[in-house]
Amino acid sequence: MHTGKTGLRTLGVAESFVGGGPSVLAGVVMRKDLLIDGIAYSEASVGGMDATDAVIALYESLGRRDINLIMLSGCVIAWYNIIEPARVSQATGCPVIVVTYEDSEGLEDDISTHFPDDTERLAAYRRLGERSAFTPGTGHTLYYRAEGIEHEAACQMIDALTLAGRVPEPLRVARLAARAVMRWRCLPK
Repeated sequence: MHTGKTGLRTLGVAESFVGGGPSVLAGVVMRKDLLIDGIAYSEASVGGMDATDAVIALYESLGRRDINLIMLSGCVIAWYNIIEPARVSQATGCPVIVVTYEDSEGLEDDISTHFPDDTERLAAYRRLGERSAFTPGTGHTLYYRAEGIEHEAACQMIDALTLAGRVPEPLRVARLAARAVMRWRCLPK
């Protein structure tokens, strides 16, 4: 991947959920020069194990071959529904960068408490591996995992796509899109 190309396209994926229904995943295709080039939606079950398939389905629904990178806003979403970046990368042929915003000791204890007999979920969480800290030019530290892309290139992309604060633009816009759909769903009928 040539990280200097302005036409490089990132699919940013973020989610929103309110108890009682599925989680909404929004995907925003954004060029490196920050032009939005597409939007798609998918759903994942709250507390389920279908988030990886939901991200892959979102990507496939776009029917595009020009997406160069997938960026995820977290990989543990919708009440411990785990997105597996390696599976997403393998299924789509795109490198994956997962971004989170808080330092933590991890979620193993929480997963074991809420899902005591779910060895598959715990194994999926453990496969995620460690996160790396990075501070883009905005001066706000974030944490990331990279799959199918070198750490230096991942940091270059995060830096190029982060204009303010610590949320890269494709993820910021995807989060707004997911929340808008969730608010619309929650309107009185």
